[in-house]
Amino acid sequence: MSLFSMELEKPAHREQPARLNSSTARGARPTTPSTQMIVESPVTTAAFLDSGTKISGKLYFEGSVHVDGNLDGEIDGKEITIGENAVVTAQIRADSIVVSGKVEGDITATHRIEIRATAKIIGNITAPRLIIQEGAIFEGSCSTRDESNGHQKVPRLLLPAVVTEADWRELR
Repeated sequence: MSLFSMELEKPAHREQPARLNSSTARGARPTTPSTQMIVESPVTTAAFLDSGTKISGKLYFEGSVHVDGNLDGEIDGKEITIGENAVVTAQIRADSIVVSGKVEGDITATHRIEIRATAKIIGNITAPRLIIQEGAIFEGSCSTRDESNGHQKVPRLLLPAVVTEADWRELR
């Protein structure tokens, strides 16, 4: 169809069906085009926001997302990866978060946060597990409490208020 008219364009040449060469394909059956089957995958498809992308607002992702563009606002999802080229000014919440780029804002994960060597984070982070690679820049506060129940389970060594000399020998 033409861009400005409703008339159908006529092809410049007629398409002709392919003919089977009987000398080379004796006994072979002509093939028919295969039909395409759409199969739903149980795995959610990942989203990718490439460099050059600029988005402002609240974003929610059902599955995983990789961000390499500029983002301003809020991001919620299951698995969020902030790439090396990304510049993000947002509150980020997810199960698992990997940061390789620049983030300004609070980051909260229910499972883990990984801050790679190329990352620069200005803001507070909260996660039960935290991995920071050497070379990463992090300015803010950090809490490793479990957000699901608000309590941190940390094994502690309990000592009596007063330690006698006999107790001290046993401890060494």
